[in-house]
Amino acid sequence: MTEVKPGAPLPDSLWAATATAGPLTPPLRDDASFDVAIVGAGFTGLSTALHLAERGVRVGVLDAAEPGWGASGRNGGQVIPGLKYDPDELVRRFGASTAEPLIDVIGRAADTVFDLIAKYRIECAAVRRGWIQPAPSQAMLETVTRRAKQWETRGVNVTLLDAAEVSRRLGTHAYVGGWIDQRAGSLHPLNYTRGLARAAQSLGVRVHRQTPVVALSREHNRWRLSTAQGATVTAERVVIATNGYTGALWPGLRQSVIAANSFLVATQPLAPAIGGDILAGGEVASDSRRLLLYFRRDAAGRLVMGGRGPFAEPAGATDWAHLERAVELMYPQLKGVRYDYRWAGRVAITADFLPHVHEPAPGLTIALGYNGRGIALATTMGRHLAARIAGDTRMPSPFPVTAVKPIPMHGLQRFYITAGVAWYRLLDALA
Repeated sequence: MTEVKPGAPLPDSLWAATATAGPLTPPLRDDASFDVAIVGAGFTGLSTALHLAERGVRVGVLDAAEPGWGASGRNGGQVIPGLKYDPDELVRRFGASTAEPLIDVIGRAADTVFDLIAKYRIECAAVRRGWIQPAPSQAMLETVTRRAKQWETRGVNVTLLDAAEVSRRLGTHAYVGGWIDQRAGSLHPLNYTRGLARAAQSLGVRVHRQTPVVALSREHNRWRLSTAQGATVTAERVVIATNGYTGALWPGLRQSVIAANSFLVATQPLAPAIGGDILAGGEVASDSRRLLLYFRRDAAGRLVMGGRGPFAEPAGATDWAHLERAVELMYPQLKGVRYDYRWAGRVAITADFLPHVHEPAPGLTIALGYNGRGIALATTMGRHLAARIAGDTRMPSPFPVTAVKPIPMHGLQRFYITAGVAWYRLLDALA
């Protein structure tokens, strides 16, 4: 696989190859005016657009490529609530008055996704049978046990799993225990993204593919968005929702996140004789390593395995060899199995591992940085951005508004990722 340029087709991934046709979203050819213009047709942008349209707001969405072209269409399809930090840690960091509303919202983030799927009848192979977080060592098992109990005290339906139960559910003896969170599930992410686009269009939102926004300026209390093909958009409000594919549209924004690659492979559909006991209950899983592995079965019975990979865009099949080795170590019976698809997508990682919301100028809102939990978190973010933009005081956002802060020496991000991977790999080995 070579680097995919904006406007080019989606890479040869499982989701692109097995997705339904995208919605009709022609490029913008003529000047247009909206109440709110949104840059980026991924989870954040489309969720914001859909929830604004439900409130009667005139919205236009502009994407440099097409809905779901970025990480929204290239992820592993796991719908998991929460953040990197456990609830008690959030309380320690921010105090109960700030943290508890945030914990409540992120804890219900998966509900937002599955509620939208049901409401708009989005066909995306949605399954909600829980998320298993297995632990590869006793020390990590203690960590995930504490995590599970913190959510349990807040009313979440969780179950601790011993080694035998984890082995039965996952079909591997690689872990010593874990827990299952029943709030979570899975879906076909590109079909979900395209379903959000269709739902938004049904409410009057104009979605335009192959419409890169190249300049943003403020004129006469309105925003002016200049596009690569020459058409101009004016709007009272603008939302930038480009996440791991953020460019230079706003000063310092691209430098405020690390756009790390997440790599995935998908096996051929597994026959019951070799795959019948692998996640047979339909759960998804991601383990508790710092350099975690995440895996699930898709609707066709493939095993999808994901994890971190090289910072550079993949150039050949060897760039996914570490994931294929992981599959064979966890499931020896799959040695020699055919891999139908290999692909990668950019994850926006923030310095504090929290999502960021910025309002650097009147009428401009920016949201990005989901740190690998984009399906549930970005969809929920869109709902709250829409309420904030619409001035709905009945639904206060729990996400703090902060200044855009570029990461020091951002140009060395390739070094950051390489060094961080090596350090985390060492810590995982010592755990």
